[in-house]
Amino acid sequence: MNGMREGKKINENMIEGRNAVLEAFRAGKPIDKLFVLDRCEDGPVRTIVREAKKQDVILQFVSKERLSQLSQTGKHQGVIAFAAAYEYSGVDDMLALARERGEDPFLILLDNIEDPHNLGAIIRTANLAGAHGVIIPKRRAAGLTATVAKTSAGAINYTPVAKVTNLKKTMEELKEKGLWFVCADMGGEQMYRLNLTGPVGLVVGNEGEGVSRLVKESCDFTAAIPMKGEIDSLNASVAAGVLAYEIVRQRLLT
Repeated sequence: MNGMREGKKINENMIEGRNAVLEAFRAGKPIDKLFVLDRCEDGPVRTIVREAKKQDVILQFVSKERLSQLSQTGKHQGVIAFAAAYEYSGVDDMLALARERGEDPFLILLDNIEDPHNLGAIIRTANLAGAHGVIIPKRRAAGLTATVAKTSAGAINYTPVAKVTNLKKTMEELKEKGLWFVCADMGGEQMYRLNLTGPVGLVVGNEGEGVSRLVKESCDFTAAIPMKGEIDSLNASVAAGVLAYEIVRQRLLT
């Protein structure tokens, strides 16, 4: 599990046409999002919609004009799917990796990180900081696109990334397994005053809205990064890096 995730790269991004999209679902390709022609009652399209719902894929019904704007071939036949560039891992895979290394779990959870460059940079930081995985929500989040892979500088091959339906529920399940959570928040306790050791999940939101209220309420602590400048926020990937390495620093001292 420590090695490169060989063989997981697949044809990425846009898949057009009923047969191609249905085959992608049946082949088990990770689909991030599906666009379907609104009010289309065609049998194959209904089958594709059922598959999407079964796999909890983000589904959007759109106009013919919108599909035409998205299409690269002009032959979408009422359906366009966006597949991930890499397969997603499971949260249990991350916990297994921690056990394999003989370490307390260290996970990074991202809330509303929609910029693929930020996601790629955070995956890179997660790898270098020794985190066992990155967890993202299915909605309002960048997926594992080619841009993410490129920005991660290869870290996507080594660092598991899981996509979950409900971030808050996932955190509750992880708490039952011994993890506690610290949330990046400007109004929190200065990070140097917190004990960030043990099985920990670091929760980071975007620089505009931060971590959503429900997710923040599920965190055990909030951690603030000391800032002395005239602006009041860091880029999300930079904030994740600062806090991740404070966790690293404290782990080295224990």
